[in-house]
Amino acid sequence: MPPPADIVKVAIEWPGANAQLIEMDQKRPLSSIIREVCDGWSLSGAEQFALRYADGPQLYITEQSRGEIKNGTILRLAISPGRAARQLLERIQSHGIDARLEALKELAKLSADPTFAAEFINMEGIGTLARLVESGTHFGEMLAFTLTAFLELMDHGIVSWDLISLSFIKQIAGYVNQPMVDVSILQRSLAILESMVLNSHSLYHRVAQEITVGQLIGHLQVSNQEIQTYAIALINALFLKAPEDRRQEMASTLAQKHLRSIILNHVIRGNRPIKAEMAHQLYVLQVLTFNLLEERMMTKMDPNDQTQRDIIFELRRIAFDGENDPTGTEKRKAMYTKDYKMLGFTNHVNPAMDFTQTPPGMLALDNMLYLAKVHQDTYIRIVLENSSREDKHECPFGRCAIELTRMLCEILQVGELPNEGCNDYHPMFFTHDRAWEEFFCVCIQLLNKTWKEMRATAEDFNKVMQVVREQITRALAMKPSSLDQLKNKLRGLNYSEILRLRQSERMSQDDFQSPPIIELRERIQPEILELIKQQRFNRLCEGSCFRKLGNRRRQEKFWFCRLSLNHKVLHYGDLDESPQGEVAFELLSDKIPVSDIKSVVTGKDCPHMKEKSALKQNKEVLELAFSVLYDPDETLNFVAPNKYEYCIWTDGLCALLGREMGSDLTRSDLDTLISMEMKLRLLDLENITIPEAPPPVPKEPSSYNFTYNYS
Repeated sequence: MPPPADIVKVAIEWPGANAQLIEMDQKRPLSSIIREVCDGWSLSGAEQFALRYADGPQLYITEQSRGEIKNGTILRLAISPGRAARQLLERIQSHGIDARLEALKELAKLSADPTFAAEFINMEGIGTLARLVESGTHFGEMLAFTLTAFLELMDHGIVSWDLISLSFIKQIAGYVNQPMVDVSILQRSLAILESMVLNSHSLYHRVAQEITVGQLIGHLQVSNQEIQTYAIALINALFLKAPEDRRQEMASTLAQKHLRSIILNHVIRGNRPIKAEMAHQLYVLQVLTFNLLEERMMTKMDPNDQTQRDIIFELRRIAFDGENDPTGTEKRKAMYTKDYKMLGFTNHVNPAMDFTQTPPGMLALDNMLYLAKVHQDTYIRIVLENSSREDKHECPFGRCAIELTRMLCEILQVGELPNEGCNDYHPMFFTHDRAWEEFFCVCIQLLNKTWKEMRATAEDFNKVMQVVREQITRALAMKPSSLDQLKNKLRGLNYSEILRLRQSERMSQDDFQSPPIIELRERIQPEILELIKQQRFNRLCEGSCFRKLGNRRRQEKFWFCRLSLNHKVLHYGDLDESPQGEVAFELLSDKIPVSDIKSVVTGKDCPHMKEKSALKQNKEVLELAFSVLYDPDETLNFVAPNKYEYCIWTDGLCALLGREMGSDLTRSDLDTLISMEMKLRLLDLENITIPEAPPPVPKEPSSYNFTYNYS
C-alpha cells in the first residue's frame, strides 16, 4: 500500500554518525522534526540546527520550501542559517588571514541560499563586506570570494543598490581600470558594475563617471571569452539605461570603427567558438544599435519643412542631373511632377506626403539618400532602367524603398526590446560602419532584380514584396558572415529557386490527391506516427540540458532531464556546467514516475511563466516554456534551449501520456516521411516488369518496410 501523500521517506546525515532513515510527516512543524532528529544523535539545542539538502546547491529547507522534498532525498543536519551567519560574520572580521580566507570561501558558497542571505543581511553583513572592499587591503582569492559573496547577496533583491557608497563604486571601478588584475576579480567587478547600472538609476551616473566604453575596449581584446562577455554586457547596460541626454553620445561611441572592428576581430572572428551567453550579448548589442533608428523610423516628414523637401530635390537632381532646370515656374512644376513619377513616388505632385506614414517615416528617405550618394551609379541605373520600361512593368523605386524599409524594420525588430534568451545575432552587421544602410542597398537591388524576374506589374506589388521578404529571411537564416556573403546567398535565392523551394515544401500537402493515393496515405500514417513517437522517446532517453533562469544570466546554472530506458521514470538533477553528451542516471538525484504525471502545459499556462508572460523581453522564453504537472500538485518547470528541443520534449511527453503529438515539428516530420514512403512504394510499382508468360496466381503483396534515421 503506498504511503500517504504527506509522508516522504528521507535519509538525514550528520558528520561522524550513521544516517537516520525517517518518514517525514509534512504536516508536522519542521522544528519538531529537527528536534526529533537531534534527539536521535543526542544533540542538545535543537533550535540551533536546521536541515539542508546534501546534494546540489545544498539549500536550507524552510517551511515554505519543504514541499519540494521528494521520496529518497538525502538531507543533512546543519547549524541554523542564523547561527551560520553569525559565526561567518565573526570569522571574516578576525585577524587570522587563513581563518578569514576560509570564512569568505564558505560565505561565497552560502550566499546563494536565500534563507542564509536574509539572516546575514539582517546582521549588516553587506555593509561589512563593502567596508572590506573599500579598505583596499584584500587581494587575490580573498578579494574574489568577498566580491562573489557580495554579488550573490545583492542578487536576492533584499537590499537596494541605491545604498551603495561612492567609495565602493570607485574601488570596484579601479579593479576594472587596472591594467593587470586577477581574472576572477575582474569578472566579478564587471558583473557588479553591470548590476548597479541595471538596478539603480542614480548609480548609473556614478558608474558612468568612473567607467567609459573606451576603458572597456581593452577587455574585449583579451583571449578570455568570459571577460569579453562581461565587458560587452556592461557596455550594453550603459547603453540600455543611458538617459536621453546621453543616448546620442553613447550612439556615437558605439558607431566608432575602432570598437566595431575589435568586436569583429577579437570576439566574432576569434579562435574560440561563441558561447551562448556571448551570442546573447552580441544579439543585445545588435538590437540596441538598430534601435537607434527608431526615432527616425517614427518621425513623420513635415511637407512644409524646406530642409526635408531639399532631400527629395537632391534625389531628383542626382537621378536626372537637374542643374539646367527650365526657368518658368509652370514648366519647372510640370517637369518635377514627371520626374517624381519616374522616381516611383505615389504622390507625384508632393512626394513629401509619401513619408508621412510611420513606420518607416524619415528612415526610408535616409536610406534612399544614402543609396543615391554612396552608390550613385546603382541608384541612377535602377531609376533610369525602370523609367524606360513600359508603364505597366516599371518598378516604382520610391514606393519600393519605403515599403522595403518598413519590411527590414519588421524583420530586424527595430524598436523592440531584446528578448531574454535569444542569441540571434548576425555577424555581417559588425563588418561595416553603416551596416543598416548597406543592408538596405543590397536589398533594394534584390527587389529590383526580383521584380524583373517575376515580370511584375503594379498590381503584383504585394506579391513581389512577399517574395523579397522570403528571400531576405531565408538568406539571414544562413548567417552570412559578411555583406558579400549575403549577396551570394541572395543570388542563389532567385525567384525560380523560391518557387522550387515553395513547391518542395508544399508537395506533401498538394501532391497525390487522387482517392487511391489518399487511401494509401491514411494506411501509412499510423506506421509513420509510431516511428516519430519512437524517435521522440529515444531523444528523451538521451536527455537534454536546460538552463535555470536567474537574475544574472552569465552565472548560468544548468539541470539535466532524461527518460529511463523503460519509459517509466523521468530522472533529473542539477549540474555545475553544461554537459558534453549524455549524463548518467546515477548523477541525476531526482525522479518522477511517469504514472504520476497528470498533464503537460505550455507557454503562459506554465506556473513559472504566469508572472513573466506580460514582460516584453520574456516573449522568447514564453514560447519555449513548458511544465510537467504531477501528483500531488507538484510541477517540474522547463525552458527549452531552442524550438526544436521544445517540440521534441512536449511531443514526447504527450506521447508518454497517450495524447496527440501536436507540434509543428511533428506535422512537418509526418508530411515529409509519408511523402518519402509513398514515393518509395510508387517507385516500386513503376519498376515492375510485365512477364511474357502468364503470371502465377498473385499473392497478397507484402508491406514495404523502411527505416528512417531521423537526425
